[in-house]
Amino acid sequence: MQENRNFYKSVMSLVIPMALQNLVNVGISSTDVIMLGRVGEKVLSGASLGSQVQFVMSLILFGITSGASVLVAQYWGKGDVRTIEKVLGIALKFSLTIGAIFTTITLLFPRAIMHILTNDAEVIAEGGKYLQIVGISYVIMAVNIVYLNIMRSVERVKISTVVYLTGLIVNVIINAILIFGTPQMGIRGAAIGTVAAIGIELLMVILYDRKINDVFHFRLHFFKTENKMLLGDFIKFSGPVIVNELMWGLGCSTITAILGHMGSAAVAANSVTQVVRQLAMVMSFGIASATAIMLGKTIGEGNEQRAREYGSKFVKMSIISGFIGSLVVLAARPIAMMTMELTDTAEQYLSLMMFVMAYFVVAQTFNTTMIVGVFRAGGDTKIGLYIDVGCMWCISIFMGFIAAFIIKLPVMAVYVILLSDEILKIPISAWRYKTYKWLNNVTH
Repeated sequence: MQENRNFYKSVMSLVIPMALQNLVNVGISSTDVIMLGRVGEKVLSGASLGSQVQFVMSLILFGITSGASVLVAQYWGKGDVRTIEKVLGIALKFSLTIGAIFTTITLLFPRAIMHILTNDAEVIAEGGKYLQIVGISYVIMAVNIVYLNIMRSVERVKISTVVYLTGLIVNVIINAILIFGTPQMGIRGAAIGTVAAIGIELLMVILYDRKINDVFHFRLHFFKTENKMLLGDFIKFSGPVIVNELMWGLGCSTITAILGHMGSAAVAANSVTQVVRQLAMVMSFGIASATAIMLGKTIGEGNEQRAREYGSKFVKMSIISGFIGSLVVLAARPIAMMTMELTDTAEQYLSLMMFVMAYFVVAQTFNTTMIVGVFRAGGDTKIGLYIDVGCMWCISIFMGFIAAFIIKLPVMAVYVILLSDEILKIPISAWRYKTYKWLNNVTH
């Protein structure tokens, strides 16, 4: 009984700060949607589609840090801080490279990127304005994401919440001044607010590392590791996760692009629905992250039986959290309908999309806990790639493309097909969990 209390106390000490952080991240992503939604549908669609570049990049970075976290969490359980420092250095080198590539492409070809996502000339023009400014922040964002996620893996989770909350406040204030002030900068004001917020976050990360961090202080020699075995482990576990996150992110962007070619009303409704989905998933993502940290640490300690027990408890928590998220979506539906300035067609889409999202979040919560939490904690990183590519690309996106452009089904029929992948993943994820092939100690 006492062991159960200790377990849930430890879980909540991780989940609550991370749920708050996820809530703040929703606030950051929804700030532009809410404020630009008051300006107009074309501006909202331009920012929503333009932000897909950052979305794809952040998922690649999440893949790098998730792969790194497989090693960090287990070495944390083993008590090997020196190896964790080397993993941080490796992750930062990869992430800075990705950030530089995305910044260069975005600043040089903003309108070409928008052409991929939509054929609406006005939306392309607005999105191009957004990307020309926000692209500056991508390298800075790479540092923030990697550092803060590594700190989460060593159970220092509060700093992320504080940093991102400060960024949200800065973003809201600058957005309000620049979007609606004199002169009104519209979508450019939203982009400037985003860049300023990310810059402030970096300053806070540097201050934390130098003055507060009690695990280590970052040093340039972290970049100089020559440990080929560790680099090999990083590539072995991060590689599949990076490809997994990239394919999943590209899949989400492909879904948005398919809807983008079905009209700005579908894009606007989907952008609002996605914000609500993120809100409904804040606790679920917190549980998935806590699963990866606690299971990874337990496996690193060499306690396989306890890891099995913890896994079972996290599965139950994910199911409960999923149903709570579904209720959040249904509760948010009338509020979103009343708040957004949308066309009649977009409002009809939004109303129906919310019902689809209500069951989607239950499935996504379970699958995220399995793939991002349980499987990655034990170094079983390839399975998520197989599940996502198989269900998302080979079934839902493939069939959705045919439904949209060959059969030419209505928008909502296409939307249901495009979001069917999470339902298809459930039996596969459950089967893999029961085999316990995910339970591996990867430390040396």
